[in-house]
Amino acid sequence: MPFEYILVERSGEFATVTMNRPQRRNALSLEHMRELVTAFGELANTDVLGIVLAGNGPVFSAGHDFADVVGAGLPQVRSLLATCTELMTLIQQVPQPVVARVHGLATAAGCQLVASADLAVASEDAGFAAPGGKGGWFCHTPMVAIARNVGRKRAMEMALSGDVIDARTALDWGLVNRVVPAAQLDSATQDLLDRVTRGSADSKGIGKQALYAQIDLDQPKAYAYAVEVMAATSQLPDAQEGMRAFLDKRKPRWQRGRE
Repeated sequence: MPFEYILVERSGEFATVTMNRPQRRNALSLEHMRELVTAFGELANTDVLGIVLAGNGPVFSAGHDFADVVGAGLPQVRSLLATCTELMTLIQQVPQPVVARVHGLATAAGCQLVASADLAVASEDAGFAAPGGKGGWFCHTPMVAIARNVGRKRAMEMALSGDVIDARTALDWGLVNRVVPAAQLDSATQDLLDRVTRGSADSKGIGKQALYAQIDLDQPKAYAYAVEVMAATSQLPDAQEGMRAFLDKRKPRWQRGRE
């Protein structure tokens, strides 16, 4: 379907979803987020093996579009934030690995997008912030995702100060996986996507979703859950094929996937 605020492009086994509101610094209006939800929902049901999330223009995303919030009533703002939560959750629910390709600033809900993506590659000029702490509207929902990446003390510093952290700090704190010169951002993103999409796509999709399901459980519950999932998935055709190929010293033939 045609989109107004995003671009969706397919290249071989991969797709790129690009936020395309450069004149608004890719601010996440309600309609923009609805388009992103539609795009990720549609890609989830295709044979795409991996997804890149990118932004056109000078920044990755400046977060929520305040034009949607100023003067809006409580039900409208609650609906806006529910749509944002739906988007962030969906990024982690789709079976494909999602890699954020980050340049410029990623602030507030834009930083939440980076934190919600499975993986992130940032250019050296990137910066990350939850600026509500130095404004009038605290970044409550962005901090749900950010805190799960960087830990409590660092999350509190970001939330209370509202200051921008640079890309190297984001790497050190666990918000991104790689930091590269701007000229290498595309190639580094593609390299990471290539590496994380090897193997059985079906196995990987279940694995991604199971990791998110168990990561916030206490250890006994996490093991109980993981044991059941791992036992069940041992019966999948690709699991049996992978083990047989290892024992036979040959390359596996996946039902769906890549070497």
